Amino acid sequence: MTQNQQSPSKAHGGARKGAGRKKGSGIYGEATQVIRVPISKITTLKNWLAQANANIEEIEFNPPHKHPIALYRPDTTPQTAHPPIPLYGHKVVAGFPSPADDYIEARLNLNDRLIRHPETTFILRVEGDSMKNAGILDGDLLLVDKSIKPVSGKIVIAAIDGELTVKRLSITPTANWLLPENDDYPAIEIKEETEITIWGVVTSTIREF
Repeated sequence: MTQNQQSPSKAHGGARKGAGRKKGSGIYGEATQVIRVPISKITTLKNWLAQANANIEEIEFNPPHKHPIALYRPDTTPQTAHPPIPLYGHKVVAGFPSPADDYIEARLNLNDRLIRHPETTFILRVEGDSMKNAGILDGDLLLVDKSIKPVSGKIVIAAIDGELTVKRLSITPTANWLLPENDDYPAIEIKEETEITIWGVVTSTIREF
């Protein structure tokens, strides 16, 4: 190489404007920080983060008729679980009042009581009154379990031609139906050409006063 020849430059021009991952663009939607974690706790922490990130706060379906509209997944992680609630042994009389006592029969954890299979349970909010005679009212929260077999007589969440509905499943030798619990609504026959998916079986309803 002569003195007039120059060696190729090894400089890359420095950081480019706008390059790199944008702040808050990761899976958590916010800034993250490196921390030191005991090796024995790594798996526990990863599982907790995966569960927290998987929780679905709300999804609007907006079907054209009155059916469940919002989807939730219950958070049953120990870090957010509330302590058990006292269950009093005294029964509530719906007629005339009777003396009460302070005897606590047990302590009730609502997660354990209402959610049998946390991994396969989700919650839907109801809009409409097609199931009012079954005690399912507008605005109720339905606990739905995907692991329970949808047999005849069970109240199920079904997607029919892409639309969600809550109805009682009826399976007969001649036809299968999704039955409302309100005479103002027609029964839905499940025909051979009907595109239907059973999302799960309703196990409980939650209502606020």
